[in-house]
Amino acid sequence: MTAATHGLRATAYVPEFLFAAGEVRSGAALTTGDGKVTLLGAPARGAEVVRLPGTAILPGLVSAHGHAFQRAIRSRTEVRPRAGSNFWSWREVMYAVAARVGPDDLHAVARLVFLEMARAGVTTAGEFHYLHLDPRGQPYADPDELARRVIAAARDVGLRISLLRASYARAGFRRPFDAGQRRFLEASPDAAVLAVDRLAAAYREDPLVSFGLAPHSVRACPIEWVSALAREAECRRVPLHVHASEQPREVEECRAEHGVSPVKLLEMAGALGPRTTAVHAIHVSQEDVAALGRSGATVCACPTTERDLGDGIVPADRLLAAGARLALGSDSCVEVDLLGEARALEGHLRLLRGERAVLADEGGATDSLARRLHAIASAGGMASLGLAGGALAPGEAADFVVVSLDDPSIAGASATDLVTSVVFSMARTAVRDVYVAGVPVVRDGRSARLDEATVVGEARAALDRIRG
Repeated sequence: MTAATHGLRATAYVPEFLFAAGEVRSGAALTTGDGKVTLLGAPARGAEVVRLPGTAILPGLVSAHGHAFQRAIRSRTEVRPRAGSNFWSWREVMYAVAARVGPDDLHAVARLVFLEMARAGVTTAGEFHYLHLDPRGQPYADPDELARRVIAAARDVGLRISLLRASYARAGFRRPFDAGQRRFLEASPDAAVLAVDRLAAAYREDPLVSFGLAPHSVRACPIEWVSALAREAECRRVPLHVHASEQPREVEECRAEHGVSPVKLLEMAGALGPRTTAVHAIHVSQEDVAALGRSGATVCACPTTERDLGDGIVPADRLLAAGARLALGSDSCVEVDLLGEARALEGHLRLLRGERAVLADEGGATDSLARRLHAIASAGGMASLGLAGGALAPGEAADFVVVSLDDPSIAGASATDLVTSVVFSMARTAVRDVYVAGVPVVRDGRSARLDEATVVGEARAALDRIRG
């Protein structure tokens, strides 16, 4: 570990506005050292002072759920077959692409995605990883080959990454094996647990890499697998992520097999708790909402993907009222814009409920809605991944974004409406610099670590191979 790599030297960044620890300050410094926030307010004594006029500093954003390889099907599914277009027809295209992704291709495409994230102000990525085997369904010489490639891609860019190692046992209840899933399948939940243990040992010297367990869904995992993985996650004190109630058919099939909804099944399996993140949770009953709330679970909404796939709308207002926590994810990477996800979370509810400011606290401050949405996109994601931070409070990770107040999208923003301007109006062009653990990964809107032309060129070649 070196000072140059991990930000050991104390540095005080002084923007025009600083949004940290839940407060917008004018002319205050964010002092960092050893990859952490050490002080807010006046610069720490002895710190190198970096003045950033015409800018604002905000906490870094977090994509708590994503599948990097699915970037390969961006723009390739916007058609309507004679039989109709829905989630299930989209999935067939995704399976076909998944069958053709090699290790080098995965690295190149994932690196492109993570570069796009960094340039959009994302500092941490949760990668729900279920591409394990080779195209024939056989293990690589290194059984963790593809997981390592995804991790390497994120670390090349400079992002913090939580690899959520997914388990996949079957095609579904009374459904025949689907050849498109051969790269996902494994014999038992022990395989995932052993993989996480191996990977955690391999990356123990990198504080920006962490792991979690992820039964893919109650469709893909029998209840015994879900229970076993939940126990192992608790034992290892790592997050447990699972797709839940994304599609009506998923709910119907779960009821046919178990007599209960997916969320209720997770509760019965001992898989709902503060470590749990239920991804999507769209088609949920009031009983499901109550179960998610009383367990202290997180729901990770992925509104741009959910809109793209026609999944439905996450009832975020009901979930928050019940006590559940929320996070956001870029999921299929049809778009990579975490503030866009935050806007869509609220915007979809406005269309559904026929009213404005649905997620705002009644009688709260004028920027309470924006603060809540930003917290969901930052601290909410960190909590979902079992990580501390997301607010830039002293002691937290120095993961932050410097945005230009001269960008046309937020020009004229003041301390009073900064957060609202950023959440509801800021374009990605406003992102100037991005720091992870106090180290710059984006400078002046470009990667601080990589030659972007090389990243794009290698990704384009990989996409050409994958798509044939």
